[in-house]
Amino acid sequence: MKIDIFDTTLRDGFQQEGISPSVKDKLEIAKLLDNLGVSFIEGGWPGASPKEEEFFKKAKSELNLANAKLVSFGSTRKLSLSADKDPQVQALLDADTEYVCIVGKSSKLHITKAIQATVDEAIEMAVDTINYLVQNKKKVFFDAEHFFDGYKEDPETSLRILDAVISTKVECFVFCDTNGGTLPSEVHEIISEIISKYPKANFGVHFQNDNGCAVANSMVAVDLGVNHVQGTINGYGERTGNADLCTLIPNLTLKKGYKTIPEHSLGQLTQTANHIAELVNVAIDSRHPYVGSSAFTHKAGLHASGMAKDSSLYEHIDSAAVGNFTRTTVSELAGRASVLTKAEEFGLEFNNDDAKKLIEEVQNLEHMGYQFEAADGSLYILMNKLKNIEPKFFKFESFRVFSERRNSENVVSEAVCKIIVDENRYVKTGEGVGPVDALSKALKSALENDYSRVNEIKLVDYKVRIIDSSDGTEAKTRVLIEFTDSNKKWSTIGVHENIINASWNALCDGFNYYFMTS
Repeated sequence: MKIDIFDTTLRDGFQQEGISPSVKDKLEIAKLLDNLGVSFIEGGWPGASPKEEEFFKKAKSELNLANAKLVSFGSTRKLSLSADKDPQVQALLDADTEYVCIVGKSSKLHITKAIQATVDEAIEMAVDTINYLVQNKKKVFFDAEHFFDGYKEDPETSLRILDAVISTKVECFVFCDTNGGTLPSEVHEIISEIISKYPKANFGVHFQNDNGCAVANSMVAVDLGVNHVQGTINGYGERTGNADLCTLIPNLTLKKGYKTIPEHSLGQLTQTANHIAELVNVAIDSRHPYVGSSAFTHKAGLHASGMAKDSSLYEHIDSAAVGNFTRTTVSELAGRASVLTKAEEFGLEFNNDDAKKLIEEVQNLEHMGYQFEAADGSLYILMNKLKNIEPKFFKFESFRVFSERRNSENVVSEAVCKIIVDENRYVKTGEGVGPVDALSKALKSALENDYSRVNEIKLVDYKVRIIDSSDGTEAKTRVLIEFTDSNKKWSTIGVHENIINASWNALCDGFNYYFMTS
């Protein structure tokens, strides 16, 4: 049975406190989700803000999705307006997506108190909006907000709304647990009562995780015949988050045998989860099921001894199935296949001994704060170093950076960079909007005489994370920098107590990667 995975990270997931990605971040995440192979990507709420408008505008020209369909999100028309006069409904048309998801009330309590309408009026709002969108050639999903709570309070009202909606040409009716308090036993009872009565209808579920049951609830619903599941990468979302696709997808695929994302894509799950975590600047819990760094880690002793004989003795799946590594604190006994696959991707010749050395080195560096999932450029350089291939394009001597505030708004940074190329010593300066921008310009200026194509390199993203905030101002800083030469993109990482030095190390990796691969 095929289950449509409806990813709502870019909309519902980003309602999480502390997450506020840029438009560029949203576009990059959409590409990662498409590569993972989800069926639908909910992009956001058109017209809600300038950022959302810019996202959908750029999505038309910059997103060439191969696997997923982009979905715009909105609500039913307002009580006082017809669908063709409601600005937010018009914004859904302007977003120019084939699929639209609208949310509507399905709880009598919310209808009468939140929007102060009658049940009949709420039904008209839903049906009118769906019909208007369908007439304008849109395929519509309907998120029935507060359905489970509404059904428990007054099942007659919730069923009237369900009947009215599925009588339209809606693609899917989605049962939503908006407050996140429904238990698996309740999901089984309610959906069992409903779904058998509508054999021709498509049903979906959207669970919040306030009681910790969002993944379990989703699985119960799928076993009952629901073929559309909504969730977010890493469980991002308001309050305690949404159903976590990084747990739900492998559970449905590996444990239950359902078809979710393409089989070959499941091995990208860990890398995708970590890459998105870096982009939104929220670390994944190391104990996160399937994709956490400790998900397949074993301490010395009984477990390590058993793992040496057969990894299945202490692991419920092969870690490589989701793109993760098996690790022990004594020796690296598994995960080599993933390393060899990565080496092949880079065009490097690696054997099992090389793979073991790399895993040991990565473990040491991760202990220092490095994270290579979203830094392929630095990983490529590290893998070459283990093969005694060192980048020798320039030799570092020193750098100096200072910033000057010239008025209430204008702060300018200046960097002096000293390097040696062959036997030529260069001392160059760069001025930028910040210290990293200034350092990059100084380094380019020092390199351009010998490497004329260096000015094709552009910094397109820069992210900083404090690794251990308990150390205060002496805490280690992790810097992730993304580069492009207009043909390809690559990212590098630097870690140090000094943010400028961490940035310099990531910059040098970025330039060296370009020279090594061009």
